[in-house]
Amino acid sequence: MRQVSVIGSSKASEEEYEFAYRLGKELAKRNLVVVCGGRTGVMEAVCKGAKEEGGLTIGIMPSYDGHEANPYVDIKVNTGMNWNRNPIVVASSEMVLAVGGNYGTLSEIAYALILGKYVVGYKTHKVEGVEQVESLEEMLKKVDEFFGGRL
Repeated sequence: MRQVSVIGSSKASEEEYEFAYRLGKELAKRNLVVVCGGRTGVMEAVCKGAKEEGGLTIGIMPSYDGHEANPYVDIKVNTGMNWNRNPIVVASSEMVLAVGGNYGTLSEIAYALILGKYVVGYKTHKVEGVEQVESLEEMLKKVDEFFGGRL
């Protein structure tokens, strides 16, 4: 199975939450596994959307026991590393999709770029190396192009 990391704020706006929810649904329809930080906000929304379409979700959790996992995480990877888990979130996939976000998301973008990952962003940090998109359809087009029909 192919894996995609979705990163974004644990305190998502309504628009970011809806975007991530719809993104999760579309990723699951493409048989892509969703990897994220496993908590609230964008992470919860993308997992919820993926689960509603029968997708698989993985949460790279900050605690040792995974107590903060959102209810839509199928597989919890409990790290006990708090924000230091961020490189694991982005290293666990083939491409990274950023939706909004704050400093944690910014650090994940940096790690993704260091690791040579393809990063696509929607209303996220304007960083060289991040391909910015203006809509869900545009982001999904980038996903489809990246995987080149290999889904």
